[in-house]
Amino acid sequence: MVTRIEVVQGDITKQNVDAIVNAANEHLAHGGGVAAAISRAGGPTIDAESVTWVEEHGPVRPGEAATTSAGDMAARHVIHVVGPVYRIDQDNEALLARAVRAALDAGAGLDAKSIAVPAISAGIFGYPPEDACRVIAQTARTWIDDGGQLDVIRLVAFDEATAGYFRATLGP
Repeated sequence: MVTRIEVVQGDITKQNVDAIVNAANEHLAHGGGVAAAISRAGGPTIDAESVTWVEEHGPVRPGEAATTSAGDMAARHVIHVVGPVYRIDQDNEALLARAVRAALDAGAGLDAKSIAVPAISAGIFGYPPEDACRVIAQTARTWIDDGGQLDVIRLVAFDEATAGYFRATLGP
């Protein structure tokens, strides 16, 4: 099986995939950005399952993924990962790569065939979008090269500029 990476511009909550990735905060409080959109689209089930997950496991740590159902969305699962809040004094790239790998590993562990990944940390967490997209796309490629298997990794951009950043890294 060869994993295909594709880029689409659109709404991650409307992707017809097995799992979507949520750019979450450590407490799975879905108050803004992608997390809020996923929470609204999925309905109260996602918030309730998120609260339960944090009660049982504690806050989501870097490199860890929490999973819930997808509620009312077409996807079956939501994989919650915490990307870095961008700061000059930390290894933002390594932290973001850990979050992406955790998401892809969780998707494979759920026997998902397809997964949709947003531009993690590129919104309210302040990561420069071009750099975040490069790290996410490169990490997906490395994950595949290291033996990770899904049918499709869909990099979902809310706008055309972000889609262009993903495409620039992946090439023709």
